Amino acid sequence: MPDVDLSQLRALAAVVDEGSFDAAAAALHLTPSAVSQRMKALEQSAGRVLVRRTKPSAVTEAGEAYLRLARQVESLVQDVRLEVDHELERPPTIPLAVNGDSLATWVLPALAGLVGTAYFDVRREDEGRTADLLRSGTVMAAITSDAAPVQGCRSTRLGTMRYRPMASTSFADTWFSAGVDGESLAVAPVVVFDRSDDLQDAYLRSRSRSRRRLDPPRHHIPASSQFAEAIRLGLGWGMLPKEQSEELERDGQLVDLDPGHHVDVTLYWQQWTLQTPALEATARAVHQAASAHLA
Repeated sequence: MPDVDLSQLRALAAVVDEGSFDAAAAALHLTPSAVSQRMKALEQSAGRVLVRRTKPSAVTEAGEAYLRLARQVESLVQDVRLEVDHELERPPTIPLAVNGDSLATWVLPALAGLVGTAYFDVRREDEGRTADLLRSGTVMAAITSDAAPVQGCRSTRLGTMRYRPMASTSFADTWFSAGVDGESLAVAPVVVFDRSDDLQDAYLRSRSRSRRRLDPPRHHIPASSQFAEAIRLGLGWGMLPKEQSEELERDGQLVDLDPGHHVDVTLYWQQWTLQTPALEATARAVHQAASAHLA
């Protein structure tokens, strides 16, 4: 890799983070022309286009390596400044990718214990896609269902989230009075997080006795707490982890539709191999919380 300038790397990171050259200029307290010149110089040095001039701006495949470098260098610079003089530099910002269910249940209390150690830029993404944000250099660490470490990262197992098919008592009485089988599952409305959410379909596949895909009518509710609330209100059935369902079960508002049948999702913590005090403290906090909440 050719020699690169720190100001050019900062410009790259700002363009990607802020989504445009103008917004990056405002964040860096520069003119858009200055940001454009720094990006042009970096791309000339690399011999590649590093950022797509789209709305929002997006890093190219070649730019991913430079973006990771930008994050890593900035993290090391912040650590050195803190080591030299704690009064001169605020704690570093750590960009993380976290799946919605973990974020809504056990992750935020873990991060709350790190006040004063780091700031967090949390990106919510499906656990099957969070690793993509690591590959692109957008985040430094991620909770993911992908066990294989992303290049330049290490991967450790956090535990398993168990999802069960839950429904309100009135919904269960209406749609599953004769029991849960392929016929009832084919017509009972289901609540799905978003169009990349495969949990409900994974359960449906496990309960289908034929090759025919069960495709019931669907509600899409792309927010974790509202997803659980939609199930409680009787819009449909859906897969919930115990952290979101157990209190409502105790109150008699939700029931397990199909005891003994569930979908398990094993989660992993992936982070850059670069070690910084703030990133290591974050990893410890996440692992401790996971050991208390995950199987």
